[in-house]
Amino acid sequence: MRQALSQLLILWVSLLIVGGLAFLILQTPAAREWMWQHTGEDGLLQQVKGLSDLASDLTRPKLALRPNAVSDPFVAELFPSKPPLPEPPVSGSSTRSPLGINVFLEQEADPAKRELAIKMAAEAGYTWLRQEFPWEDIEIHGKGDFEDRRHEPYRSAWQKYDHIVELAETYNMELTVRLSNPPSWTRAMTDTIGSYAPPDNIDDFADFVFAVVARYKEKVRFVQIWNEPNIYPEWGNYPISPEGYTEMLKAGAMAARTANADVVILAAALAATINLQPDTQPPQLNSLSDALFLQRMYDAGAAPYFDVVAVQGYGLYSGPTDQRMHPRVINVSRHQFIRDLMVQNGDAHKPIWMAEMNWNASPEDVPPNYGRVSLETQAYYLPLFYERLLSGEWPWVGVANTWYLKRATDEWEVQRRPEAYFRLLLPDFTPLPVYDSMVEFTRMTRE
Repeated sequence: MRQALSQLLILWVSLLIVGGLAFLILQTPAAREWMWQHTGEDGLLQQVKGLSDLASDLTRPKLALRPNAVSDPFVAELFPSKPPLPEPPVSGSSTRSPLGINVFLEQEADPAKRELAIKMAAEAGYTWLRQEFPWEDIEIHGKGDFEDRRHEPYRSAWQKYDHIVELAETYNMELTVRLSNPPSWTRAMTDTIGSYAPPDNIDDFADFVFAVVARYKEKVRFVQIWNEPNIYPEWGNYPISPEGYTEMLKAGAMAARTANADVVILAAALAATINLQPDTQPPQLNSLSDALFLQRMYDAGAAPYFDVVAVQGYGLYSGPTDQRMHPRVINVSRHQFIRDLMVQNGDAHKPIWMAEMNWNASPEDVPPNYGRVSLETQAYYLPLFYERLLSGEWPWVGVANTWYLKRATDEWEVQRRPEAYFRLLLPDFTPLPVYDSMVEFTRMTRE
């Protein structure tokens, strides 16, 4: 008995010594840097937990990513008249930077402010603009009615969007146009079913898509059909429906390709969420995992009707170096699960574009719904993310769009909404630290 107790004591002391040594080693600068590079965590305890997460990743099936498949000349094979997509940002292969940014140019009543916004985006090194062309702001009063009569004098509802397209061309910016937000007249229940709810008649949407693509055929090539249909409120108060969205995607894509054979169709950007079962009681909880939603799209026959898968790439609660791959954790590496799913469904030849990504620099009195970093950390993280993208680690990822440049007013900030604090510029165009860091980063990458 005494011998057994002695052996247990020796084992316990040995474990304490080994654990103590390990703890000391983990605190060394070299170990802390290694853990940061693999977990995206700053704090020691968070880094140690991150190590356990990385270890658990080894127990899960290896993802099938096929990193070289996006080089296949799929566009030329499927659509002989269509030029190829821009190359993914493998080192030295891309003539146009994959850096994009979300803009709200339609909110700027002053044309000079629209131009200033694009000019400042270009000066920060961005070459892509992701801009919504809201259906409710173009076909406002009824079917086929493209006059804006909300204020006098009446004017063409296209006027503002014609100007945006012209400015993008002037500053050599490529536009990705998002088509969503139906006007209330498209639903018998108007906005009572939700202001973002799909129209009663999908053909109305297809006709709108045709009108936009045909009008800008020579200047706009990239079109996204809807946005985030896998979460509330982007599908209104209706139950989340990958099958319903696929029908809309099919109608929109066919209309767009009729208007312009060279158009590139982006499927709706899917919000990164882990909910396995949609819940409509209350509707605010209504969401469905992006991976499950996309798989059901494939099952419903969506594959022929999009050229690019769009995802949201937010970092949320960890930094841009995070390499952990847990199905129920949302971080900058999550898109690899989507890539694996695409490969399994025979879509390895298509790229992924990040419709939105950034870190949230909300103040302490705002709910940290999307994580929270300081303005200085945000300024450090965003260029570091683009550095990782440009390294070629993810050769299937094409354009990645920062969320967002600015809004015309401080409405979101007044409402204390956390969405406000992804911005690079204040409404009056005052640059925040993250804008300055992007200017410096892109300047260095060009040299």
